[in-house]
Amino acid sequence: MKKKRKFGLAIQIVIGLILGIVVGAIFYGNPGVSTYLKPLGDIFIRLIKMIVVPIVVSSLVIGVAGVGDIKQLGRLGGKTILYFEIVTTIAILIGLLAANIFQPGAGLNMNELSKGDIGSYLQTTETAKSHGFIDTFVNIVPTNIFQALTSGDMLAIIFFSVMFGLGIAAIGEKGAPVLKFFQGTADAMFWVTNQVMKFAPFGVFALIGVTVSKFGLSSLIPLGKLVLLVYGAMIFFVIVVLGLVAKIAGTSVFSLMKILKDELILAYSTASSETVLPNIMRKMESFGCPKAIASFVIPTGYSFNLDGSTLYQALAAIFIAQMYGIHMPISSQITLMLVLMVTSKGIAGVPGVSFVVLLATLGSVGIPVEGLAFIAGIDRILDMMRTVVNVMGNSLAAVVMSKWEGKYDEAKGKAYLAELNNADAKSVAM
Repeated sequence: MKKKRKFGLAIQIVIGLILGIVVGAIFYGNPGVSTYLKPLGDIFIRLIKMIVVPIVVSSLVIGVAGVGDIKQLGRLGGKTILYFEIVTTIAILIGLLAANIFQPGAGLNMNELSKGDIGSYLQTTETAKSHGFIDTFVNIVPTNIFQALTSGDMLAIIFFSVMFGLGIAAIGEKGAPVLKFFQGTADAMFWVTNQVMKFAPFGVFALIGVTVSKFGLSSLIPLGKLVLLVYGAMIFFVIVVLGLVAKIAGTSVFSLMKILKDELILAYSTASSETVLPNIMRKMESFGCPKAIASFVIPTGYSFNLDGSTLYQALAAIFIAQMYGIHMPISSQITLMLVLMVTSKGIAGVPGVSFVVLLATLGSVGIPVEGLAFIAGIDRILDMMRTVVNVMGNSLAAVVMSKWEGKYDEAKGKAYLAELNNADAKSVAM
């Protein structure tokens, strides 16, 4: 009897994505699509938000308690921030180079473009302007951990979890029951994650269906050159820059893609890094990264290592300048790079962060912020690719930091890859 073929999560998500695009295109402009599908997408995103904080807290507490060395963790934190700053600066430079070489905004007729609403970002931007780089480090220390937990303030949650884990390690056997509680919490939450992921194809179908029905595929045509350039620059960054970093670290960017194929498709479909945070932490641990490093580096990267977002911000800023016919000399572009290096971290965690960063930055180099209204309609399409690059960058960062600290388990990583290859071979043979 022939075995019934079972589709993996990645294929199910792709099917949901395609069906969502088809439904959105057929019912373009029909408000009923948003009425009926949006709640489905919202439920999926809320399910993900529900599980992220418990997993981050429990994983970090367990990992840090296992290390128990404040000097070692301080060294890891310093190395991690240094690595993040170097890689995101390279991402900004690639965005600037791509915009200068290919000139996506040159000769564009703004009368042919439709404007999107950016009013919802303006109030956030005023807050962001007063929230500088130093403020970010001050706000890492929470005044009320329960408030930080309810608001999802990831940096404050990470700080508290690290300190709590060190406290458990310091009291020895007295902390064993607490540690056992967090281990049980982590195991239970990963089971919950697996159940939530079964709903992912439906969530993706709803989210992309609403997007396409609202903006339509036709909105891509006038700004097609920008979309192609953003995607091309990001693919170049992943294959060449992250590929080189991976090679130096003794691994391969294609191995990471193989490990994270389900998560990359899900991140692309939902344009949300949060949807895959629990799974990439678990998979990087299976790939040979210690729990303490994976559970610290990856959530921290969500605030400090947004490679795709910073690349896009640099490219989009030059695109808007070209669209308005504004000449940007090297000095202005250097200023833009320096400002982005600060603002992209200074307001980390703000909803719609790429738009907010650009709104807070463009004025400093004399570019009209109104220009963002012309690309608001396609921002979701660009955000999907930004999210994939952010996920790849943070996953690789966990491997790099593990290698840098001399804690990477080579044998475990190879065994995990071999297991995935065998599983893929079996699924093809079925």
